[in-house]
Amino acid sequence: MKKGIVCFILSFALIAGFNFFPPTASLAAYPEKSVTFFCGFPAGGAMDMTARALTEAAKKYFPKPMAVVNRPGAAGTIGAAEIIQAKPDGYTIGITAVAVLTLQPHRTKLPYGSPEDYTPIIKLVNLPVCLSVRSNAPWKNIQEFIAYAQANPGKVRVGHPGIGTIPHLDVEQLKGMAKIDLTTVPFAGGAESVPALLGGHVEAISQHPGEVLAQVQAGKLRVLAVCEEKRNPLFPDAPTFKEIGYDITMGVYYLVIGPKDLSSQIVSILHDALKKAMEDPIFKKPMEAKGFDISYEGPQDLKKRLMQDFERNAKFVDLLKLKGK
Repeated sequence: MKKGIVCFILSFALIAGFNFFPPTASLAAYPEKSVTFFCGFPAGGAMDMTARALTEAAKKYFPKPMAVVNRPGAAGTIGAAEIIQAKPDGYTIGITAVAVLTLQPHRTKLPYGSPEDYTPIIKLVNLPVCLSVRSNAPWKNIQEFIAYAQANPGKVRVGHPGIGTIPHLDVEQLKGMAKIDLTTVPFAGGAESVPALLGGHVEAISQHPGEVLAQVQAGKLRVLAVCEEKRNPLFPDAPTFKEIGYDITMGVYYLVIGPKDLSSQIVSILHDALKKAMEDPIFKKPMEAKGFDISYEGPQDLKKRLMQDFERNAKFVDLLKLKGK
């Protein structure tokens, strides 16, 4: 009799779909293979360097390799779209920048919109922006640069890493505040804009300190001003834009995301491994050497930040008339 009751209960549980066992083996075993780690900007640039330092450090804390794959173009949105449209199994994630996610969707139609369309995993670093020229340029300081631009409308070409990126927006703000006409020139990233500046194809570039530091140290470039609250210790002679009367402080942050509907268990595994990687000297040393500010946030806080930036940047796009450009 008892045996019959036990058999009845087990049969009912199976029919009803109850599961008395642990999570499926495929999820419990994650990761079973290497992870593709997309980067939306070219090899050799600031984001690529960050991605490679992070994935190298992660080898100690994640049981499978993370292979960096560059998908540059369209101001980072091509790489972001690859990540967001991937299967949410934890085997496709990647690094991107705040404007790629929170500003670009307001400018043009993309396969993603708000932070509800992807999964934030971890915030990595903050990056300031600086305006640089060749060391033999006729402008020895930012005041002379602005005065020349005022007297020669449209003649000064300023390179940046793509329309709608933060370095581009900082230039647009300078144009409006200083009432100057600069010709902005988009590039795929710092790996392209720095050689263009050195070759005389543009007169200045708006980029991250890490992109120009080596050339500044070699005496080939000069930083005229930085978009920060205080002077950057890498370029102590370069004033902030605030010092000369222009409140331009908008910087960039990099983060790691995955596709929408990525399971919380996989997010937790990836987050924990990448957080340990961020704390490792393999990651910290090159970041600090390039002037990046290591700045951690977990998935929940990061999503809140992204939502705030997404709402703010909608107004910014309208203000600067960037929609559809």
